[in-house]
Amino acid sequence: MPALPAKYEQLTREARPGAVLGAAQRVLSWDQETMMPTNGAGIRAEQLEMLAGMVHERLTSAKVGDLIAACESDKQVMSDPLAAAGVREFRREYDKKTKLPKSLVEEITKCSSQGLHAWRDARAKSDFSKFLPHLEKTIELARKKAECFGKPVGGELYDALMDEYEPGMTSARTAEVFKPLRAFTVELLDKVRSAPNKPSRAAAVAEFPIEKQKDFVAFVVKAIGFDFDSGRIDDSTHPFCEDVGPGDVRLTNRYRANGWADSISSGMHEAGHGMYEQGLNHDFFGTPLGQYISLGVHESQSRMWENLVGRSLPFWEWATPHAHKMLGGGISKYYASDVYKACNLVEPSFIRVESDEVTYNLHIMLRFDFERAMIRGDLKPKDLPGEWNKRIKADLGLTVPDDKTGCLQDIHWSMGAVGYFATYTFGNIYASQFWEAMAKDIPGRDDLMRKGDFAPILKWLREKIHIHGRRYGAEELCKMITGSTLDSAALMRHLSAKVRGVYGV
Repeated sequence: MPALPAKYEQLTREARPGAVLGAAQRVLSWDQETMMPTNGAGIRAEQLEMLAGMVHERLTSAKVGDLIAACESDKQVMSDPLAAAGVREFRREYDKKTKLPKSLVEEITKCSSQGLHAWRDARAKSDFSKFLPHLEKTIELARKKAECFGKPVGGELYDALMDEYEPGMTSARTAEVFKPLRAFTVELLDKVRSAPNKPSRAAAVAEFPIEKQKDFVAFVVKAIGFDFDSGRIDDSTHPFCEDVGPGDVRLTNRYRANGWADSISSGMHEAGHGMYEQGLNHDFFGTPLGQYISLGVHESQSRMWENLVGRSLPFWEWATPHAHKMLGGGISKYYASDVYKACNLVEPSFIRVESDEVTYNLHIMLRFDFERAMIRGDLKPKDLPGEWNKRIKADLGLTVPDDKTGCLQDIHWSMGAVGYFATYTFGNIYASQFWEAMAKDIPGRDDLMRKGDFAPILKWLREKIHIHGRRYGAEELCKMITGSTLDSAALMRHLSAKVRGVYGV
């Protein structure tokens, strides 16, 4: 760890206890979704509520504020690039957190814990009415939080929520980025629908025992670089990654008998998140320099490993022989090209996390529009199922059969994560931009993947992205690496090439 100015070191020491408490909070959150018995939901909500208040008090103390101000007026600190970046981000977070009353932070945390339990029950029963009171409360609290942050000049209340997940991003900028991508997606989807070649999906839905799938996912995740000495994989209703702290990154995945290909995709997706967390500079734990830049960049890592690696032909030329050996049975008769095409079919789906690359972003745009409308008050939570079903019909041509495959499929609103969804598409865009830049530095990348050598890809990501923490902003870093800020052109090039390779159009 480089030596940093003494005043900045003092600030980081004062901030560390709050980070340690936050790590304890994340362990309880992980346990709630993986191991906790159902009847533990009540006390868990109280535990998380109390911890959230304690963390908030630590990170918004007057002493932390005084130390940030002292650093800002210290020439030695502000002349050091790393320390100055750390102070900038400390200030940003402190100013946001101090606008939130401790009581609101606790209420949001308790509501999220209770909402998660209600969502799981409602989803299992496919009954939106059981979740509606919690969604109404979530939106009410999200609006209160946004009001505390304050509406940006020339913006709207929803912008304050987006800024939590993608600093500096606004709904207007998001709509600007989404507009050409949406038009492109609709046109590309029409091409696919009229394509004469319709590859078979059979290889992707061959049935295998769940335990064999788990072993194969663990094998693949380890091969691409996830460190199991510093992490683990468990089961959950909705796959996720929880970074507890240095040396402890928890992944979860879900499985079904005929979903082995989906379990590989979701496993690689969460491993991408996990490898980003494992690649942060842990010497800076508890400080902005040891934290991820934005959720858009975080999603770029997961979507890159899931799609640009895991849905590529070179990957399956390596993975298919291993699948033959480890899964056997119904996969043995398929070649790598069969699996590759089966995993890249463009088939509109009800479920976001099981969607193909082309239609995936339409799911995100839907959620962005509905969140924004609920915060504005233009859409009442009680009307969500009907509006959701109409939009799915209009965008994807599908008739939603029930709430479980409709508006209850995602975990995010139960957790109070309002303003989050757009970052998934930001991640797809950033991933494609980074992937094109990487190709110039690793010219033999496809051949390396065919051999199962993914280390150069991970090394590039570690050096270009992971190690920096929050030293740079998301679009600033993107421009440093690619020469451009957030721009969907690279993603559109990637999707066009993918569709040509699979459908010949």
